[in-house]
Amino acid sequence: MKLHLALATFLAALSFASAEEKEIFNGKDLSGWEGNKELWSVEDGTITGRTPASDESPDKSILKHNTFLVWKGGTVGDFELTFQYRIEKGNSGVQYRSKELPAGEFGPIISGYQADFEAGTTYSGILYEERGRGILAKRGEKTTIKPAARTSPEGGKKAVVEVTGSVGDSAAIQASIKKEDWNEYRIVAKGNHVQHFINGLQTIDVTDEDSANAPKEGLLALQIHAGPPMVVQFKNFKLVETK
Repeated sequence: MKLHLALATFLAALSFASAEEKEIFNGKDLSGWEGNKELWSVEDGTITGRTPASDESPDKSILKHNTFLVWKGGTVGDFELTFQYRIEKGNSGVQYRSKELPAGEFGPIISGYQADFEAGTTYSGILYEERGRGILAKRGEKTTIKPAARTSPEGGKKAVVEVTGSVGDSAAIQASIKKEDWNEYRIVAKGNHVQHFINGLQTIDVTDEDSANAPKEGLLALQIHAGPPMVVQFKNFKLVETK
């Protein structure tokens, strides 16, 4: 019994020693982040993305493409990230294991895994691959991603999404999300296995076996989505990189 206890203590210490917490937001300014400063700012200790309406229509923002605020402090591979968010209108998310493409008119453009959330009731919690393979797990799904058997007629990156189980009821998860208020999001990425959680409820569980396209490491970034004028805010980031 004593030997088992000592071994458990040693393994716990080893696990702690192999994890490194990084500060990615100082709560004061956008040091270490890069994006369109006309859209991104710090308000009341939060990273805030805000899009004005276009001159043509008050129901549409000025954006012609999704754009991002990119963390330039390094890349992430295996990690856990916890943060809080709130959103008014529109769609947003946190990119991880992502890459930067040529910038557009409104700032950085990013491709890769996205922990999605929105002001609506459909997409919060899903795994979406921005400018890649699209939706890899809907809310409540456990999926395995397989390589496509052949190239699609449309071209581009395709994959086969196999639903292998459930991690929860989609409607119940949505009901736990506070509208236009603060919610907690958690992302866990280990090897080819990724999980999302909102307010303590698991939303997806994905094993990505499409090795040619599955991102292993890359950038973190925050999204402002084209569409209606919107406000999105982020705070209380905790990034722990694991070995």
